[in-house]
Amino acid sequence: MIFKLVLTSAISLFLLLGTSLAQNEDANCQGLPDAATLRSKLIAAPNIPASDPGGIGGDVGGLFGGTRMWVAVVNRAGHLCGFVTSTADPSQVWPGSQAIAKAKAYTANAFSLDSFALSTARLYTFTQPGHSLWSLGQSNPFNPVFLSAPGGGTGGNGQIAAGLIFFGGGVPIYANGGTKIVGGLGISGDTSCADHEIAKRVRHLLGMNPSGGPKIDDIQYSASDGPSVFTHPQCLNVKRNGVTIGTGTEANASGY
Repeated sequence: MIFKLVLTSAISLFLLLGTSLAQNEDANCQGLPDAATLRSKLIAAPNIPASDPGGIGGDVGGLFGGTRMWVAVVNRAGHLCGFVTSTADPSQVWPGSQAIAKAKAYTANAFSLDSFALSTARLYTFTQPGHSLWSLGQSNPFNPVFLSAPGGGTGGNGQIAAGLIFFGGGVPIYANGGTKIVGGLGISGDTSCADHEIAKRVRHLLGMNPSGGPKIDDIQYSASDGPSVFTHPQCLNVKRNGVTIGTGTEANASGY
């Protein structure tokens, strides 16, 4: 009888703590966009006109013009707070892009600060062989347990899926007029260059730019910006803020 009473009390306490933890996880996502808001901004992003005052409109480029995307958002602690596709049928976006979007959101948040916005596009060169952050990707691999089937599921909401991605599509997100980092936003579903263009636009449409504005951590290319440790390779049909960059396409293979 005593054992039964103790067991019942323990179960009740466990359930109470579980409810409290769930509420705390939900609270960690307060102030961040929900799935419906993310989808509406994701759909609007490719259609920002070239005349937009922010200077980030025009043709997105890429394979699909930025119309087949996954988006994911994490909070400052790295917890996944929401993800969704731009299409009504999620199977019409690359299934592999779900994990990539989540990892890009985690990466952009993980390496940015209140006063230092670092998009995943700007990490590319640093993480290549012979550079100072080579092998960084091995430090925090993505946990596939936190994926959902394309048709639905929680897919790790409230959890830290981690994963590190070092090409375009991830940007940090800010509050308080851009002075306070509150998480990261990840986009995947097209070329990495087009992914960055959409991520930049979605952040802008959400009103969550860093204080330096929507271009402070913009993708850089040697063809237009000169050699730099922050540069990113050109992609197929590459555009930046509606303008074709360099040759407008990725370099052909050589030597094999």
